[in-house]
Amino acid sequence: MPENRLAGETSPYLLQHAHNPVDWYPWGPEALARARELDRPIFLSIGYAACHWCHVMERESFEDEATAGQMNADFVAIKVDREERPDLDAIYMDAVQALTGSGGWPMSVFLTPDGRPFYGGTYFPDTPRHGMPSFRQVLASIAGVWRDDRARAEAVADRLSGALRARAAHVHEEGQGAQAPASSLVGPEGRPLFSSTQAPSIAPGLLDEATKALAEGFDPVHGGFGGAPKFPAPMTIEHLLRRSVRSGDAQALAMAQRTLDAMAAGGIYDQLGGGFARYATDAEWLVPHFEKMLYDNAQLARVYLHAWQVTGEGRYREVVEETLDYLLREMATPEGGFAASQDADTEGEEGATYVWTAAEVADVLGAAAPLFADAYDVTERGNWEGRTILRRVRPDEGLESRLREARRRLLARRRERPQPARDGKVIAAWNGLTLAALAEAASAFGRDDYRAAAERAAGFLLDALRGPDGRLRRSWKDGRALAAAVLEDHADLAEGLLALYQGTFHDRWFVAARELGEMILGHFTDPAGGWFDTADDHEALIARPKGLQDNALPSGGAMAATVLLRLAALTGEGRYRAAAESAVAAVAPLAGRYPTGFAQWLVAHDLAAYPIDEVAVIGEPDDAATAALLAVVRERFRPGVVVALASPAASGSSAVPLLHDRPQLHGRATAYVCRGFACEKPTTSPEELVSQLAG
Repeated sequence: MPENRLAGETSPYLLQHAHNPVDWYPWGPEALARARELDRPIFLSIGYAACHWCHVMERESFEDEATAGQMNADFVAIKVDREERPDLDAIYMDAVQALTGSGGWPMSVFLTPDGRPFYGGTYFPDTPRHGMPSFRQVLASIAGVWRDDRARAEAVADRLSGALRARAAHVHEEGQGAQAPASSLVGPEGRPLFSSTQAPSIAPGLLDEATKALAEGFDPVHGGFGGAPKFPAPMTIEHLLRRSVRSGDAQALAMAQRTLDAMAAGGIYDQLGGGFARYATDAEWLVPHFEKMLYDNAQLARVYLHAWQVTGEGRYREVVEETLDYLLREMATPEGGFAASQDADTEGEEGATYVWTAAEVADVLGAAAPLFADAYDVTERGNWEGRTILRRVRPDEGLESRLREARRRLLARRRERPQPARDGKVIAAWNGLTLAALAEAASAFGRDDYRAAAERAAGFLLDALRGPDGRLRRSWKDGRALAAAVLEDHADLAEGLLALYQGTFHDRWFVAARELGEMILGHFTDPAGGWFDTADDHEALIARPKGLQDNALPSGGAMAATVLLRLAALTGEGRYRAAAESAVAAVAPLAGRYPTGFAQWLVAHDLAAYPIDEVAVIGEPDDAATAALLAVVRERFRPGVVVALASPAASGSSAVPLLHDRPQLHGRATAYVCRGFACEKPTTSPEELVSQLAG
């Protein structure tokens, strides 16, 4: 019996494979040394716990004794959780894209014993079908090449590794790059995506250019951008909301609202329990890929919150609260953090927890079933494989309380069903995004439970995710903090901590955010501009990744620029803004032309292109006059505002430099509005404060 070495890991994804007959290793020195010792190629399998096709490939191949025997005889097999090791995932995904023109998970890559890729793909079936070879055929072919024609494998590995390093060098030299196949750095027209002869600048005009590009790909019927599959794109919607506020762009707001409304009404949104699935497999948001990811729900809750602040539409607030309540109910860990994901599958069947038949609905609701069926499109035939994915097709029209009660009863029945598995690991970056959503919603809605949850989570993250050396770790589970944190962990957590500071005005959160900003500058900076994804003392890999494109999550560089611009406004520290502006300017040409791939960069560009309103409030935190000034700042979406607060006695010793040397006027709560080095006259009047704020 092989010695599967995954049982000692904490990742639920790795533990899912701990009893496979495959002799799996986790990534690390032992596995790489074993490959060199045996002079065997490495089979590297990368996936994650909520990945449907990862489960399929496990059932078909990794649990099969004959397939496992073939793997164990000819390869050193390594399993990696992409959520724990985004650095490895980025490098080897580039390799697979260069080899095949596409990528995805599970990722299946064959490496030389020193880690250079020479063949790869994604899911391989257990039998040949749809023009794909079986996984056993692939194994046999690769083993044969390694045994009989190793020079060919080595030559491919040399070329591919060289291309990855050259691409990284190009990105570093030019201050930009695109998440395209590693063999190419050209756009759809065949032109280079960036040239050092360009002179990018930071100006609002680029944001309008990006909005026009978005309009060209907008789906006016169903909302969103492009066809199926369709992804929520919260960063893109955030950009549109900012344009509507900054420039009064009615088309931008219309695109944002059409998308938000369609998603909230569709099957991608859990109409009973709140929260969003990963994406829709169709163009109309009906059929989701049922996995629920923490990062999607954190970002979507925040952008729906901003939509509520822009429009005042109650339906957006409802989505925010239902989504955050879902996170608190189902994703919060006992320690205070938030779990990574819930599976798409329940007991091997995708979506089984969530779908209904008309008979099931009638059994739960009785006489109320026709009313609910009319509102949520429940029919005898269903709308997906004979069952119904709930979607909203009728407005409430005065039936709010009756439909709310029907949803409550159906959710109670649904909880009696088997539930999808949860990946309980706590990831720094994803929790940082969740902190931001909770903290902003707490301030906007007056929800003390959200504020308490955010503070508890922040305290846990800062305590549990730091190693003995004080450095941030990527993930935590079962009392163990694992893997060095990457750029996105530092940047996203800093973003959440800054939002929490501005919701509580407790110095601890600001100090922690600034420490993370200093870490970004001290350990991730690329001398040629921008930031690497890994620290300067990170494990040496075949290339040092520097991805710029925003995907389901903001790129680490885009969020680093966002955070540093906010820190610069709160501290007056010029080097924060200089580093951010340099990175934003370098990416500007890409962001204007390919906005859906660089939407967080557009958010950072927005912060850099306009003066930031730096609001310092000096007053007792529990004073009604102080609350009235803060209400002005928080009453609507103000994308270009940072705010700090301290009592008169504490302002001089505050960790936030913006608060220093700010006396009260006439012993009353006082607000100072500054932009750069120029300040408006201090005011105690909420009405006057409104007139002073531009952002």
